[in-house]
Amino acid sequence: MTTADPVPDPEATEQDAPEATDQDAPEATKPSFLARAGQWWARYTARLSYCGLVFGTVLLWFSTTPSLLPRGPLFQGVVGAAAAALGYAIGAFLSWLARYLVSRKKPWGRPRHFWWIGLGVVFLIGTAVMMYWYRRWQDELRDLMGVERLDWTAYPIIVVVAVIVFAILLGAGQAWGALVRLISRRLSRRIPPRIAGLTAATAMVVVSIFVFNGVVADYGMTALNNSFAAVNDETNPDTEPPTSTLRSGGPDSLVSWASLGRMGRTFVSVGPRAEEIAEFNGRPALEPIRVYAGLKSADSINESAELAARELVRTGGLKRKLIGIAGSTGTGWVNQANLDSLEYMFNGDTAMVSMQYSMLPSWLSFLVDQERARQAGRALFEAIDRMVRRIPEADRPKIVVFGESLGSFGAEAPFGSVATMSARTDGALLTGPTFSNQMWADTTADRDAGTPEVLPIFEDGEQVRFINTADDLGRPAGQPWDRGRLVYLQHASDPISWWNPDLILNKPDWLREKRGADVLGAMHWIPFVTFLQVAADMAVSVNVPDGHGHNYLREIPQAWAQILTPEGWSEAKTDELLPRLRRD
Repeated sequence: MTTADPVPDPEATEQDAPEATDQDAPEATKPSFLARAGQWWARYTARLSYCGLVFGTVLLWFSTTPSLLPRGPLFQGVVGAAAAALGYAIGAFLSWLARYLVSRKKPWGRPRHFWWIGLGVVFLIGTAVMMYWYRRWQDELRDLMGVERLDWTAYPIIVVVAVIVFAILLGAGQAWGALVRLISRRLSRRIPPRIAGLTAATAMVVVSIFVFNGVVADYGMTALNNSFAAVNDETNPDTEPPTSTLRSGGPDSLVSWASLGRMGRTFVSVGPRAEEIAEFNGRPALEPIRVYAGLKSADSINESAELAARELVRTGGLKRKLIGIAGSTGTGWVNQANLDSLEYMFNGDTAMVSMQYSMLPSWLSFLVDQERARQAGRALFEAIDRMVRRIPEADRPKIVVFGESLGSFGAEAPFGSVATMSARTDGALLTGPTFSNQMWADTTADRDAGTPEVLPIFEDGEQVRFINTADDLGRPAGQPWDRGRLVYLQHASDPISWWNPDLILNKPDWLREKRGADVLGAMHWIPFVTFLQVAADMAVSVNVPDGHGHNYLREIPQAWAQILTPEGWSEAKTDELLPRLRRD
């Protein structure tokens, strides 16, 4: 070597050399399209975890098994993709862990092409078989619930949605892993490689949580609040300001019509009038009182509750025979079947009261506004209870509480136990409770031995009864029901009641025991997968006929008739009332 010779760079590698391109090769030696496709596939699969794909395939197949409710093509595609991505992550992690435990610095050699081809063949055959069973299970479940069967167009949609969602999730996961490896390589120049890897992974987890909770959550919640604020300001077509002084938002009301919110305006605008009730019962009836405080009616939850209580006094609600305190969902919605049933049963001699604490849909409010729901339930009940206790005991109206979904969570919040609720109310109907309903969860956990989770009996049904249908009100047979008369109404197929984070790794009792009447025997608990399936079921929980899922109507008047035994009421009148009721 002479002094004129270039000095080779000791850090140089083959990768530093310029890559040859198709343009540099003679025309005759350019690779064919198939050859280029094969090269691209080889480079791509080199970045994939074979073990991850195996686990992803298995969880994808499991995702087609039945859950509580019928799943359409969109949600099946999303659930399948999420399950496959989760399986891929588990498989890739186990592969890395095995390599780590044997102190192997580099990955094992890539599987031969034979293994890739074999996996592809098994994937195609297995997926075709599972799609066949998916159709069988969905048909059986849809027939059971009276839902229309899927047509052939559903299956291409499932495939397209699953591929797109899986690609997005896989790409996000690979990008996250690439950042971890990059940080680890930089740190390993100064600290031992394993410490560098652990530090990099920990740092990325912390940063991801911070970014999601701090940036994504803040901006996301701001956008959602702005969006749902606009919805809350809307007015449903069938609602208009009341002309009666017995309704909030009407003449002399302490609450303005504009401040009630969309659901509050519905609350006070609809429902039977005195004439309709009189015609149904065959005797003169009173005009029902309906009181509501919206999110914009006052500056805080406690002030809204106090405002609702004063509005109840203004309308003469404390002089009525029955006061119904309704827990609302996130948007302020209340199942109208509860209100209407009580108004018909007590011939209009009622006062219904509720309040709004959020603008978010129930499922979103459940995630971020649980504490506000609890505060609203307590504040409203206590404000009204203070007013009622000022009345001589012999002249006090009956007080009942009710709510559906997150509304049931708020309705039971003032009470720590069944005994306390029984002592402080004249009855309660809590519909479609959530796993966060502490009193419901505690009572279910302490159920009498031998009774199932989906239909428990607590202390021989002396005060509280759990029902799937009205026929269950008589359980246990022959047991007197002289006090309390509290009812939890829950369908065996309601994902709102049975979804729980514990589903990820723990098999619930409702799948260990005999299935509910509208739950397929083919449904089985599968780690991770069942959690995803039931979570998807929640999104369509009301898109099934009455009596299934989270759709409650016909059992409501039947339950109230048993809870309160209204004077002169009969089972025939309950049947006659049903066609007049509505949820919204």
